[in-house]
Amino acid sequence: MDIIEVEEVGAIDQRYTIEGLDFIASGNQYLTFTLGNEHYAVDILCVREIRGWEPPTLVPNVPKHIKGVINLRGTIVPIIDLRIQFSIGEVTYLPTTVVIVLTNESTDRPRTMGYIVDAVSDVLNAEDSDIKKAPAFASTIQPHYIDGLVNSGEKVITLLNIESLQNLELDKVNND
Repeated sequence: MDIIEVEEVGAIDQRYTIEGLDFIASGNQYLTFTLGNEHYAVDILCVREIRGWEPPTLVPNVPKHIKGVINLRGTIVPIIDLRIQFSIGEVTYLPTTVVIVLTNESTDRPRTMGYIVDAVSDVLNAEDSDIKKAPAFASTIQPHYIDGLVNSGEKVITLLNIESLQNLELDKVNND
């Protein structure tokens, strides 16, 4: 089936194959990853790429969670260590450590930033009805970073808010 046939059929809540690629026409998709023993996810539409861990170019006088910058095909991309930003355990860079490069173009100031995570897990499909509001309790992660929680098997996955993650001015206020 080609894309024109799918469009004519009006694909909603169905699975189709186009030239060997599967896609789902409903719900939201999230890229899941781990930090320590915890599971997190970001909107997959914001994922620009996933890169293996390489130390970035250091930048002086930045908060300790900003590890430096990389040149990504002509774009200077800040690299943020989410373990440090969220105060989650010991920071260790292993062979599974990757940088998830996110671009959020839904704001008036699109930003591209990279986030160091322990490992990428899977792609999660979730309907809006599957997403639960995070309960109010003391946490190392500020509530404005959390869009909600989703149960996936035995795991609870925290959905992160891309706009809050990419707001360096807010980070500066919270870390001073």
